[in-house]
Amino acid sequence: MMNTVGSTAQGYVTEDEEDAVAEIMRRGGAELRELMVRTEEHLERVATEAGAPLATHATATVLAGGKRLRPLLVVLAATAAAGSGEDGWPAAEEDDRSRETLASGANPRFDRSQETLASGENPRFGQHLVRAAVAVELVHSATLVHDDVIDGAQLRRGHPSVVARAGRRAAIATGDLLFSRAFAELAYNGEVAQLRALSDASSALAAGELLQREDAYAPKVAVERYLRRCELKTAALFEAACRLGALVAHRPRDQGSAGALADALGTFARRIGLAFQLLDDVLDVSGPVERTGKTRGADLLDGTVTLPLILAREREEGLAAVDLAALTGPEQAGELCDRITATGALQEARERALALVAEAKAMLPAILPNGRAALLDLVADAVVERYR
Repeated sequence: MMNTVGSTAQGYVTEDEEDAVAEIMRRGGAELRELMVRTEEHLERVATEAGAPLATHATATVLAGGKRLRPLLVVLAATAAAGSGEDGWPAAEEDDRSRETLASGANPRFDRSQETLASGENPRFGQHLVRAAVAVELVHSATLVHDDVIDGAQLRRGHPSVVARAGRRAAIATGDLLFSRAFAELAYNGEVAQLRALSDASSALAAGELLQREDAYAPKVAVERYLRRCELKTAALFEAACRLGALVAHRPRDQGSAGALADALGTFARRIGLAFQLLDDVLDVSGPVERTGKTRGADLLDGTVTLPLILAREREEGLAAVDLAALTGPEQAGELCDRITATGALQEARERALALVAEAKAMLPAILPNGRAALLDLVADAVVERYR
């Protein structure tokens, strides 16, 4: 059973988030659910194939839960790019019938896609799409492990991090493994354009991390520089997810025609990815640990200058003089979070994020098949649900 829905007990997926993702699954129909289940199963299989001891850490990382927004974007972008009709997913009113026929193995569209996968005629329902979705999630998981090494984080999604459980060397090796497996999976698809999309995003992730390190503990960081860091470190992988979906949905000879739609979907995803990071930084200040899976103010303790702090410094002169390097532990970090909250900076940061989500929705191309824009809208809503 996939971890996309039903992870509330682990402390990092709220009931609202659960409801948002569950609604996407319901409206997407049986084939969306089947593809996400297959993605989850393949993700676990890839992690366990590494062999002990790294497989233990890799498996714990990828199965720790989360909404699987990035793989979901891959799948939804693929169906949007592919269009509707004979080869499309069933329309919403066909959902009950498709659920029954899929369970019985009698769905001709789904069956035919499996048969034609080997010839490259229709990869979007098959292993090509699953591999792309898995590759994106593996890169994301790798960055989480490496981030925890850099930050010395003890918790990840409410559980001890790999670095806390096994030390720096094992954590670095686990992250490296997840990165390498991501590109190995995507390489099986045999499409250079797909590899380039994921490679560009991975390079952006590294650049964003370096920029964040440069700004660590800085007394002043411009909002524009902060936003650029977020685009590199977070939004780029959201964008890559939609680009990959659009590329997987087209046969190699049709890649040129996929470019414009891939750009449009990528722009949509980039904005919701940026909103995701802004809201994540809000949550770091607002907490609590049962909602975030990490200590309140953990980013501030690490010296990361986030938008709430930047805005709060502009509103309160005393905060501009606060040295993050002088924070000695969670108690002081919590006190700083209270001061930031009192300035109203969290509300401004939320409003900026919600404006980005609204922009993203408005920019979805009108040519999307019926119902596909609505599903992508729901993904955008899922990004912000936990911050309501």
